[in-house]
Amino acid sequence: MGLIDRLKMQDAIPVTGESTGSLSKRVPPREAASASVFQAGSAYHELKEKIHRRLVDKLDLTKLDAIPKESMRGQVREVVEVLLSEETDVGPDLNRDRLVEEILNETFGLGPLEPLLNDPTISDILINTYRQAYVERFGKLELTQTVFKDDAHLLNIIDRIVSQVGRRIDESSPMVDARLQDGSRVNAIIPPLAIDGPILSIRKFGIRKFGVDDLLRMESITGGIEQLFQAAVRARLNILISGGTGSGKTTLLNILSSFIPSTERIVTIEDAAELQLQQEHVVRLETRPPNLEGKGQVTQRDLVRNALRMRPDRIIVGEVRGGEALDMLQAMNTGHDGSLATLHANSPRDALRRLETMILMAGMNLTDKAMREQIASAINVIVQIARLSDGTRKIVKVSEVTGMEGEVVTLQDIFQFEKLGVHEDGRVIGAFRTTGIRPKFAEQLEASGIQLPGDIFEPTLEYCNKES
Repeated sequence: MGLIDRLKMQDAIPVTGESTGSLSKRVPPREAASASVFQAGSAYHELKEKIHRRLVDKLDLTKLDAIPKESMRGQVREVVEVLLSEETDVGPDLNRDRLVEEILNETFGLGPLEPLLNDPTISDILINTYRQAYVERFGKLELTQTVFKDDAHLLNIIDRIVSQVGRRIDESSPMVDARLQDGSRVNAIIPPLAIDGPILSIRKFGIRKFGVDDLLRMESITGGIEQLFQAAVRARLNILISGGTGSGKTTLLNILSSFIPSTERIVTIEDAAELQLQQEHVVRLETRPPNLEGKGQVTQRDLVRNALRMRPDRIIVGEVRGGEALDMLQAMNTGHDGSLATLHANSPRDALRRLETMILMAGMNLTDKAMREQIASAINVIVQIARLSDGTRKIVKVSEVTGMEGEVVTLQDIFQFEKLGVHEDGRVIGAFRTTGIRPKFAEQLEASGIQLPGDIFEPTLEYCNKES
């Protein structure tokens, strides 16, 4: 029995935020050029709104839950095609299949975002008001033909996203961090803070989890760096991952966490849950914003403090950005070694300065020397990761925190990446250099029963993308 026969006729339900056409890059160029002419006009918008409204009028939304999800979309597609066939004023340039798909996306998904979310080559989606959408593919930004109908349509999509995770966005709370069901990170900001209209940024989670083999294949690290990472995590060194936006900090954190033994209890703390740990014994904690009355907020600092009472073997902080830095450092100094965290900084030295700033945000009246002593005794390794001009990510420095000299925290570089030039096609030519310095923590590795190759710290140079 078809869906039309199974569902009751209902009174009209007002529909908000219908989509305009979104032409993805997967449309053949000739077909896209033809369809875009028709879609650019108001006729396409009006037709889609009309079909969508008639569809909602026919559906008994209370009965949709009784239909298996695998067959529901197909049956609704049949209804849309029937409704479209009843229209007599359809232009010859109309791409019917695309119109049907977009109406289904409006009904069950996130409208024009669906093709972008389903494209595995896209890592970031950047919506700059309803008129403009950029995506990042392979580290490069490109403009798409995806558009929304108007501000109200884009706001409707944003509201769908944030409401799924108990967040809200309105004039009184015009900024929000949220996530999609697959863990993709979402940030939205709307007027009056966004002057030209709603802005939506989505950091997608890949379907396939990256592993250390992927870093080696993409020449993001060398075999020596990979061995050092595994040894450092197993020996319970405290590691800080530093880098800029989009440099791959969270991906590297996921990979490093995969080296943690499955016998240990891990507690993760994040603003928006996006870590994908592979172990079974993982407790995931996420912050909570204040409610409408401005109450009920739970910060990362609250969660770090609570995590200490949960008998963790390891504490992983997705991104240190405030007063929780002090609590994290104190935890590292009081028996919770082997912890991992990320922060935004342009170099290992900048990462140390940022930690000092965040300690001050905790409201503690500590001297500079006291803060630096906390940092020097807590952090063992700082890993600097960067996105280069060709879109590739590289581990550009692996530095050891060696202690204090006077009132200065001392660092020594173990591995470095040196940029040597650029190919005509834009690919960066460079080399990984082993400095020849044997780290002080090598003794800690040996005490943990971990043996590294004798020549791993010998001075070497490994080229990548070198011209033949």
